Amino acid sequence: MTANTSLHTNRLIGETSPYLLQHAHNPVDWYPWGPEALNRAQAEDRPILLSVGYSACHWCHVMAHESFEDPETAGLMNELFVNIKVDREERPDIDAIYMEAVQALTQHGGWPMTVFLTPQGKPFYGGTYFPPEPRYGMPSFRQLLLAIADAWRTRRHELESAGARMTDALARSGLIRPAESELTPDVLSRARQGLLRSHDPDEGGFGGAPKFPQPMNLDFLLQSHAHAGDGATLKAVTLTLHKMAAGGIYDQLGGGFHRYSTDDRWLVPHFEKMLYDNAQLARTYLHAWQITGDATFRRIVEETLDYVLREMTSPEGGFYSTQDADSEGHEGKFFLWTPAEVTALLGPEDARRFSACFDVTARGNFREGGPSANILNIPRPLEVVADDLGVSPERLAQAAARGRAILFAAREQRIHPGRDEKILAEWNGLMIHAFAEAGAALDRADYVAAAQRAAEFALGRMSESANWPVDEGAMPGTAGHVVRNPQSAIRLCRTYKDGRAHLNAYLEDYAAVGLGLFGLYQATFELRWLEAATALAEIVIARFGDDAAGGFFQTSTDHEQLIARRKDFVDSAVPSGNSLAAELLLRLGKLLERPDYAERAVATLRLMAEAMGQQPLAFGRLLGALDFYLNPGQEIAIIGEPAAEETRALVAEVWRRYLPNSVLACAAPDDAAAQAVTPLLAARPQIGGQPTAYVCRNYACQLPVTERAALGSQL
Repeated sequence: MTANTSLHTNRLIGETSPYLLQHAHNPVDWYPWGPEALNRAQAEDRPILLSVGYSACHWCHVMAHESFEDPETAGLMNELFVNIKVDREERPDIDAIYMEAVQALTQHGGWPMTVFLTPQGKPFYGGTYFPPEPRYGMPSFRQLLLAIADAWRTRRHELESAGARMTDALARSGLIRPAESELTPDVLSRARQGLLRSHDPDEGGFGGAPKFPQPMNLDFLLQSHAHAGDGATLKAVTLTLHKMAAGGIYDQLGGGFHRYSTDDRWLVPHFEKMLYDNAQLARTYLHAWQITGDATFRRIVEETLDYVLREMTSPEGGFYSTQDADSEGHEGKFFLWTPAEVTALLGPEDARRFSACFDVTARGNFREGGPSANILNIPRPLEVVADDLGVSPERLAQAAARGRAILFAAREQRIHPGRDEKILAEWNGLMIHAFAEAGAALDRADYVAAAQRAAEFALGRMSESANWPVDEGAMPGTAGHVVRNPQSAIRLCRTYKDGRAHLNAYLEDYAAVGLGLFGLYQATFELRWLEAATALAEIVIARFGDDAAGGFFQTSTDHEQLIARRKDFVDSAVPSGNSLAAELLLRLGKLLERPDYAERAVATLRLMAEAMGQQPLAFGRLLGALDFYLNPGQEIAIIGEPAAEETRALVAEVWRRYLPNSVLACAAPDDAAAQAVTPLLAARPQIGGQPTAYVCRNYACQLPVTERAALGSQL
């Protein structure tokens, strides 16, 4: 914090968002989004300056330092506008509405996002980063402020008309109607072919620089391979995963992935680490390991999740949001190494071997980091490096492992990047799912325990009681069904920090947490998680569903009224709420034999039937849900005490395989409660008193088996 900013405190000081608190001592008279700011704008008939960003955003920090901490600029802002600051991670609804407006106005978007609104919140001009002085064809931020204020005084009618037209266009995004084309395998085929055409055959990934990991698209391709057996599809995914794992986008010492690569070969990342990236990538690498058995993929899963346990898990059990790209005022400084530093820590011989493995050179590979600054990466296979050095691969691997441990310990003494410690329901749902699946597939009880703690945190500390008409834990479902669940009256909040949960949860929050709980049920077979997932699905239908046109709105029926109520379908860095909701309802519908759930999901998929085939890069998770619907897997029921060794052996036989479109249930033979909730478990006797597996497709079952090998043959 600079000296001039420490003299000021604004209304953001009462917020919990670390991003908003970073601006609480700006000389700008910031308001958080809410009635106070909006009422003032209307009472004083002033335009609104809306600034949207997030705590790990490098250019958000730059603009804050250049403009929001500058008294002259702040004075203009305070004189001419009502200034509102929004954390996009807390308020994805506001971010989505005004980002759509900025993209329509400028043909691009990003953060920090700067939008000018009428006092009624209608956008009439916007952009992203604006510099303090004119450059690159852009006006200075102060010039922009004066120009907007002058236009508001002299051409107000034009600006209000533009704002009204934009608002009408934004409102139409919630009026999507089903496409005439049917949901057929041809949609999946065209999408797969489109993704493969975009695939980089040399470096993996899709397109050129900057290159994003895109785990949802990779997962869809793995699903396609699972039932089509297409070798080219699998090769494209495994090439990408190996290239990312060897690149600078992956933290070679501490595990976990950075946000994206600024080049096309995964070397120079944007160094922030996001919880949602690591949750999704951990699952993608897990699925690739289940298919291939490649030890590298398993290592990446475990290193990534171990990083989350070590650095991104709160004492209460929830998962933090992000780590900054910057430390000590420089992007990536925490992660960089010079040859001199490596030699001082490892000694000449081990340093030579380590540097050859991890591309540490006197020239350096990251110019912005200074002379001889290196991002650790693995440009050549270990066997090739060993041959060049004249040592055995085993000895080189030992030297590399020693070096990683020593450099990691030394790096821990550095000043760490900042961490955004707010806990978001949606991102936690994604990570619960990752920990639950990995724990079950890799036999890591600590991962399952982490998922359970986070689930308990989400259903406890991140929720509030709703005014549901609850009768002994029962909540009305659809088509005459009743959900019996003590969690039925729980409603989620979007965000939690410093003991305070607040803001209405969005569609993506309910659906992501629901999927995480579904995954946790399949990892533990504790009925409470399945019941809670079903209760959240019921809330999704009741409070977000569009009964007339299909699909789901991002905001609930009791959310504050914004200028538009949107439906989001695009899978970008995080899955869209509609993709998650469709998948949740399909999986629950299959396991619980609830065709009404499946019908809701299909109505959602039909809205994007044409777009999915034409623009597959934008619909990876939704395509995965469509694949689940069109290529139904198996229903697997295991009857036996879940904790018994023989039962666990049967369960392990299921989990070691990649079965993306199948569902799994397990219960003791006398568990009446489980049989009542899950029809798949009902009327399934054990054979000879032994744990018994039933493998079914469309609820028609093969002969029950008690041996692990026999189960494997059926699967």
